[in-house]
Amino acid sequence: MTTIDPQDVHAFWFADAADDPDAAAARQAWWFRSSAQTDAEIRERFAGAIEAALRGELAAWQDAPRPALALVILCDQLPRNAWRGTARAFATDPLALRTARAALAAGHAARLSPVEHSFLLLPFEHSEAIADQDECVRRFTALLADAAAAWRPMLEGYLAYAEQHRELIARFGRFPHRNRVLGRESTAAELAFLEGGGATFGQA
Repeated sequence: MTTIDPQDVHAFWFADAADDPDAAAARQAWWFRSSAQTDAEIRERFAGAIEAALRGELAAWQDAPRPALALVILCDQLPRNAWRGTARAFATDPLALRTARAALAAGHAARLSPVEHSFLLLPFEHSEAIADQDECVRRFTALLADAAAAWRPMLEGYLAYAEQHRELIARFGRFPHRNRVLGRESTAAELAFLEGGGATFGQA
């Protein structure tokens, strides 16, 4: 059994940004731009915990809002850093989505800040099912509408990315940039998209 605590994951990911819109805005680059140093640190610190999550050893984290969010981050965000550009980056997506769906059903989002709530929605954005993409856009639209003014510029960006992801699934039925590492043959349209500079979301 792993000895990692959900607060370890939460503190590492959010630092001082969970409840501060200015700090969250400043942390966007760290969250979403690739860094070999950050990727290596995440792999060293959290690879064992990600494997523990896959074995079901962290299921109790789902019972409270921030621990459930920590489990989502552990399974959705951290693998994309730890194993960037490989199939393993996406291996825990189903668990992240199940955890996020259960957390939303339990009402955990009501006890999270807007940026925390946003990360709870990203497993829907990473899904290749159009119904999940529709739900993601709908939930981000509602989150933006209800948010305090200080959070809205950041949330507008998150909604735009949700819409971009949804458009790709509506267009291709999957994310073309994943085809190579997942052993999928790309269509001519997908190849043209990628060769034309289509989005790879840091996983090329």
